[in-house]
Amino acid sequence: MPQAPAIPQATRRQHDREIVALAVPAFGALVAEPLFVMADSAIVGHLGTAQLAGLGVASALLTTAVSVFVFLAYATTAAVARRVGSGDFPAAIRQGMDGIWLALLLGAAVIALVLPLAPGIVDVFGASATAAPYATTYLRISSLGIPAMLAVLAATGVLRGLQDTRTPLYVAVAGFVANAGLNVVLVYGAGLGIAGSAWGTVIAQCAMAAVYLTVVVRGARKHGASLRPDAAGIRTSAQAGLPLLVRTLSLRAILMIATAVAARLGDADIAAHQIVLSLWSLLAFALDAIAIAGQAIIGRYLGAEDAAGARAACRRMVQWGIAAGVVLGLLVVAARPLFLPLFTSDPTVKETALPVLLIVAFSQPISGVVFVLDGVLMGAGDGPYLAGAMVVTLAVFTPVALLVPALGGGLTALWAAMTLMMAVRLTTLWLRARSGRWIVTGATR
Repeated sequence: MPQAPAIPQATRRQHDREIVALAVPAFGALVAEPLFVMADSAIVGHLGTAQLAGLGVASALLTTAVSVFVFLAYATTAAVARRVGSGDFPAAIRQGMDGIWLALLLGAAVIALVLPLAPGIVDVFGASATAAPYATTYLRISSLGIPAMLAVLAATGVLRGLQDTRTPLYVAVAGFVANAGLNVVLVYGAGLGIAGSAWGTVIAQCAMAAVYLTVVVRGARKHGASLRPDAAGIRTSAQAGLPLLVRTLSLRAILMIATAVAARLGDADIAAHQIVLSLWSLLAFALDAIAIAGQAIIGRYLGAEDAAGARAACRRMVQWGIAAGVVLGLLVVAARPLFLPLFTSDPTVKETALPVLLIVAFSQPISGVVFVLDGVLMGAGDGPYLAGAMVVTLAVFTPVALLVPALGGGLTALWAAMTLMMAVRLTTLWLRARSGRWIVTGATR
């Protein structure tokens, strides 16, 4: 953390209001996103086991795509927020449109790859002979909605940069309702089966993208910003997003390695791991909401050339991250006896997961600071440092995790390695925040 005097009470209250106003709707939107997959699973599950298995493979691939391309939201948020802070709203909208055009181009490229390669991709992910045809069908149809899905990510970043997290919440909730309704009608009413589920998701994603684009176009017309694609602007958006892509891929590699190691430990361990990982992901949504607020707020302060305000906001958000982590950790400890029976009745799995949940609870304050500082540095456009720090974290975590089964360790040891991973992230991010090198003011970094 950069050194700074104590924050006056009035300033703290202002920061608190800004954080709450941005973080609470952001949390709602983040939680709504996984509900798409849950709704599809609940509806397709009644078609049969093979159909559900096929959906599981295809949805895992699509979820991975979302996580890989999430840089479209992060990079756009930071860039737009800086322009807003500088008072140049036309340039902010223009910056956002560059991100949206980049999303559409990437979406078209993904379609061109997925349509012919879908059977091979499904096979690589180990789908059974009975599930593979359903997975291929769902993946091919759903890929048609990927440009809309990526446009939604970029447009969400535009609105976050404009300090608006309410609209994404409303769109996400409406999209979930529409997706669920369309799935029921197309799967059962029209008798399309798993293909109907895929088409329902595509239609819902396109409708969400249309709403976002309408909002952005209105903003562009209001401020006289151009909507045409600009090669230089798109290239700049891609350059800003590339380090964040490296960061995201490194993080995904860490999670994949952890799951692969857990699978080697035995059936009870991998089952317990999946349960704990689902809780860990849910807790991450709550902490990520504060990080999203950090991206928008820090970008705005730096764009306004208010370095002191950025430092003060960073300090206050770190305090929020610690407090949120403590509260979440206590909730995990208190809810352990109630949480596990929701997922399993196997006493061996419960016994394996119980001590791991204590580790997760203990690590939440660490995670709180990590998420906040991650958001602060993203808002500052410090992507290259974030990429390097995550590569270092991956390099530290990988050998430690791989040694767990070799040394006879169990799932508790693996999650101790996960906590070490978060501690390494905390160290790298904390050192950067204290250095103050992320504080680069102006409309562009």
